[in-house]
Amino acid sequence: MSSLLKKVSVDMIEIILENAFEWLVVVDHEGTIIYINDNYCRFLEVERDKAIGSHVTNVIENTRMHIVAAGGEEEVADLQYIKGNYMIANRIPITVDGKVIGAFGSVIFRDTSEWMQMSSHVKNMMSKIQSYIQDINTGVKYSLNDIIGESPGMTELKDKAQMIAPSDISILIRGESGTGKELFAHSIHQLSERSGQPFIKVNCAAIPEQLLESELFGYEEGAFTGAKKGGKKGKFQLAHKGTLFLDEIGDMPLNMQAKLLRVLQEGEVEAVGSTRIQHVDVRIIAATNRPLEKMMEEKRFRSDLYYRINVVPFQIPPLRERKEDIETLASFFLEKSTKSSGKRIKEFEHEVMQIFLSYSWPGNLRELENVIHASTYLSNESRISLHSLPTYMKSGNVYDVGSKTLKEILEETEKSVLTQSLQAQHDKRKVAESLGISKSSMYEKLNKYGLL
Repeated sequence: MSSLLKKVSVDMIEIILENAFEWLVVVDHEGTIIYINDNYCRFLEVERDKAIGSHVTNVIENTRMHIVAAGGEEEVADLQYIKGNYMIANRIPITVDGKVIGAFGSVIFRDTSEWMQMSSHVKNMMSKIQSYIQDINTGVKYSLNDIIGESPGMTELKDKAQMIAPSDISILIRGESGTGKELFAHSIHQLSERSGQPFIKVNCAAIPEQLLESELFGYEEGAFTGAKKGGKKGKFQLAHKGTLFLDEIGDMPLNMQAKLLRVLQEGEVEAVGSTRIQHVDVRIIAATNRPLEKMMEEKRFRSDLYYRINVVPFQIPPLRERKEDIETLASFFLEKSTKSSGKRIKEFEHEVMQIFLSYSWPGNLRELENVIHASTYLSNESRISLHSLPTYMKSGNVYDVGSKTLKEILEETEKSVLTQSLQAQHDKRKVAESLGISKSSMYEKLNKYGLL
């Protein structure tokens, strides 16, 4: 009976060794392999029978197992380069009666990128309960869970965000106004290794050109008339060790593009009025709705800066290309609006949802949210009805597929929205703000449609 138990125990240990670790190797005190599991052999592309009995240096690249077996000092979480990847390896001496008789080694993660992706996944899970356990004021307002939509395009983007978040590579988020570019920027920072550090946003279109340099790089006391006593840190200094989100980067003046490129290349900033160089460690996430490629051709955007920030392109689809998300988004915005308004509205009339699904949504998510918010206040029923929708949505801006080209539909809708916004507000600056576009973009559109 005891021999049977012994056999079962040996078999169980063998199963554990084969399956509990990704890769496992055991050497004697001379560094000769006495055990190696199948997973490790498959990765190393060696036959197990030939590996066992060989010196570990002849089987595993850059190994230190023989050194640990001889010296008796453990090495935990050490980076080891094998077959083109850095592995995270543990090497532990085996001691019997005070004497080192060998060592065993294991690889917990195949490489550092796998570890970083797992860290990103854990951060995404933690964000779901973060509000219950802590309140970290890093400037981040949104996580991946705040991005509503399960359409194929959005699902792919969320997966991509989790994959690239752990690295420090620069990201350029492209998309029309109102598509949710800032939500993705926040989410990528929140999932990154910098999540505990600051997230600083700069709207390049909103800051006057003459102030942009001091806003980005800071200034020293007395640098110019009106300079604050003691000087002021710039956005780069504030974002040190964290993430700097450059929103509307396509609206940045050419002279500032050159200075920004130099900072990105050197990792150093010089405050206005200072001769002292400051080192900054900042990850850049940029966003724009502008046609940067065309702007490069017209010499309005530097190509070297473009290639510096566009390491990973990130294109967010407009709402008209993700119609399957509209019902979910509409329900989400309705719930949000009823909470703030105190109204007891639970759903939409069927005809309203049909209009939502047919409409081109030039203002994207921002327009959908504004329409629902306004309709909530205009409705006295338990449902959002046709009469509570804005006039322009009920008067000819909904098209049958095939009656007009997409370009024609978008241009007519865009012109209609601009016209009604100008009639309602009579202030071009406020119109630009309400539509979520820069002043320069708005003037281009007004000129295009003859509305100036």
